[in-house]
Amino acid sequence: MMHAPLSPAAARPEFAIGFREFVGIVAALMAVNALGIDMMLPALPAMGHSLGIAEENQRQWIIAAYVLGFGSCQLVYGPLVDRFGRKPVLTISLTLSALACVAAAALAHDFTTVVAARLLQGMTAAGSRVLAVSIVRDRYSGRQMARVMSLSFIVFLAVPILAPSLGQLVMLVMPWPGIFYSLAAFAMAVVLWANLRLPETLRPQDRRPISPRSIMAATRMVLTTPMSIGYTVAATLLFGGLMGYINSAQQIFTDVFHEERLFTIAFAGCAAAMGFSSLLNSRIVERLGTRLVSHSALVAYVAITGVHALTAGRGHEDIWTFCAFQAATMATFSLASSNFNAMAMEPVGHIAGTAASVQGTISTLGGALLGILIGQAFDGSTAPVAIGLFLLGLIALAIVLLTERGRLFRPQHAAPIVAPLTPAD
Repeated sequence: MMHAPLSPAAARPEFAIGFREFVGIVAALMAVNALGIDMMLPALPAMGHSLGIAEENQRQWIIAAYVLGFGSCQLVYGPLVDRFGRKPVLTISLTLSALACVAAAALAHDFTTVVAARLLQGMTAAGSRVLAVSIVRDRYSGRQMARVMSLSFIVFLAVPILAPSLGQLVMLVMPWPGIFYSLAAFAMAVVLWANLRLPETLRPQDRRPISPRSIMAATRMVLTTPMSIGYTVAATLLFGGLMGYINSAQQIFTDVFHEERLFTIAFAGCAAAMGFSSLLNSRIVERLGTRLVSHSALVAYVAITGVHALTAGRGHEDIWTFCAFQAATMATFSLASSNFNAMAMEPVGHIAGTAASVQGTISTLGGALLGILIGQAFDGSTAPVAIGLFLLGLIALAIVLLTERGRLFRPQHAAPIVAPLTPAD
């Protein structure tokens, strides 16, 4: 079944940027965060040696500190983007992130300083997630928003495929602090692109004053709307599983399978599986609906991680089964989570900035904490990761069942191209 292209220019004549470039800018905003995490992975052994980190599990804090900072500050950016618009906050947020990267490179002398710098880097980059979701929600809703997010996710997923290799390439020509300079350069490139090409997407009538009463009212709406909070919590649980895998991946390939040379290839393969499922989602979500696609993917996620947990728990895991299970898990994760995020935003589109910040804080901070728990449970086997992902998927399924009052796979009507101010789903 053919679908008409979703052109922002067609939706609003004054929106001159083309659809592909719009998706590209959104993907670049999302990639700021992905690069901040994934480019550091191949540097962890060198950083551990350079900074004198005796306990290998401690290296995970270099990743976890960034994600905690990223999650904890999104609440700050939501009211700002709803008051001043998307572009000014984008410029300030990513410029501060670039400066934090430069400071991290210059001051990277001990473990505590690096962790503090990573926390600051995450805090300043936190606006990128709020902005990406808000900008898309300004233009689209429902199935169309899910499609745009899936297409952005495909471009975004090129980052996990390439980022570890990019990190290794940087370390071929300079020490590991050079990765921070590379991240700063990318952030400023996104600022330049957005300022040259992206129109302001926040409508004047949707600007909200920054006041405790206004912020509390918007936050209350996000937290008390069943669709919003239910799918936010479900997405949080799945993201926690992803972070648990990322925190443990380098140690698994090095210490469990003794195949450190295969780490970047295997990591890229799992990311490619996510990219394929995002492409599939962009093709089928308008026809089948976000509920049918995401609920089916979540059930498959629980089944796959359940079999993986059994395999790992009984000691039958090898590198090939681990890679196969993890690629399948990441594919179903992508199908579920991209639609969960769109569904969570559906009833709160008129407060997109604040809604994205509240939902993003819950999902990122909660996911980071869950990922830390899984990562710190690493015991020299793949069992903690496999069991952790299964348990989180099972709880996510229970949350979705509660949100939908026990009815999965319900059909839904297609939403209009330009987002309305009331739920369409």
